[in-house]
Amino acid sequence: MSNRSPREPGAAGPWTAADIPDLTGSTAVVTGASAGLGAETARQLAARGARVVLACRSVDKGECVAASIRQRSPDAELSVVQVDLASLASVRGAAAWVRERFDRVDLLVNNAGTLFRDGPHKTVDGFEPTFATNHLGHFAFTGLLLDLLTAAPAGRVVAVSSRAAGYRRTVLDLGDLTYERRAYKPMFVYGQSKLANLLFAFELQRRLADAGASLIALAAYPGVADSDFNKNLGGTARFLARPEMRWFSQLLTQTTAMGALPTLRACTDPSMNGGDYIGPNGRTKGHPVRREPAPRALDRQLATDLWAESERLTGVVYPFPLP
Repeated sequence: MSNRSPREPGAAGPWTAADIPDLTGSTAVVTGASAGLGAETARQLAARGARVVLACRSVDKGECVAASIRQRSPDAELSVVQVDLASLASVRGAAAWVRERFDRVDLLVNNAGTLFRDGPHKTVDGFEPTFATNHLGHFAFTGLLLDLLTAAPAGRVVAVSSRAAGYRRTVLDLGDLTYERRAYKPMFVYGQSKLANLLFAFELQRRLADAGASLIALAAYPGVADSDFNKNLGGTARFLARPEMRWFSQLLTQTTAMGALPTLRACTDPSMNGGDYIGPNGRTKGHPVRREPAPRALDRQLATDLWAESERLTGVVYPFPLP
C-alpha cells in the first residue's frame, strides 16, 4: 500500500475521500461489505486501485455490491467470499479461501456488525450471536490471516467500533460471555461487543509493536450514520427514521459516505499511527479526526484477559512472538 497521499503537508481543511492515496497493488479484505458502511468502504478502496475482497454472509448481496462498484470503476479488481462470522467453521473456510489466492493482505477491515434482538440463543459453536459475530469471528479471522498481514510492507488492521463502546453501562463480564447467568439485553450485548473490538485492536497493536512488526492496528467509529443497520436498531434510531422526523434526524445523523470516512482514514492516511482511534469531529457526525476512546477501552489487564479468553473460545492462538 502506498504511503503517498494527495494531501500536501500542512494542508488545511477536513479530511475527505479525496485524500485517499493511490492503492494500486494492494489487497484489502472488508468484512460486512454487502451493504452500508462496508459497501462504501469497499467502493472507495477499489476506486483508488486496491484489489478488494468483499467478505459477506450473503454472496448474492456481495456480488450485487461488486457489480455496482464496477459500474463506477470498470477496472476494479473485486472478489466475493462467503463468511458467517458467527460460525468458526465459516471463518476458517473464508480465511483458507483468502490464503489460497493471495500471498499477502495489506488491509483488513473488520467492519461487519450485527445486533440480534430475539435472544438469548446460541450459535452453532455455543456462543451468544452478537458477541460471536462482532468480536469472536473477527478475532479468529484476523489471527488466521496474521501471517499474510505481516507479509505486507505497511499492513493495517482496522476495527470498526461504535459509540456504544463508551456507554456508561457497557462493562465486559469475561466470566459470562455466553450470557448464561445474566438477563439478556440486546443493546447491552452490542455495546460489550463494540468495547471488545477496541480492546482487541489496541491489544493487537501493543503486541505488534513489541514484536517490531510493520503491521499496525487501529480503530474507527462512524458516528451515527444513516445506514440500514442503524435504522434497524430500534428505539431512538427507529424514531428518527420516521418520515416526520427526517428534519431532526438530519441534525444528528450523517450519510453513509460520511460515516465511512473514519474507517477510510484509518485505512489509508499515512499520518495515522498504530493504536489511533478515528471518529467524527462532532458528537454524532462530522469529518474524521483522532478521538480518545473510553478509559475502559485502554484497560490493559482487561484486554489481556479478553485476548486469552478469545483464544480459548475460538481455538485460534496468535503466533506471538512472531516468527
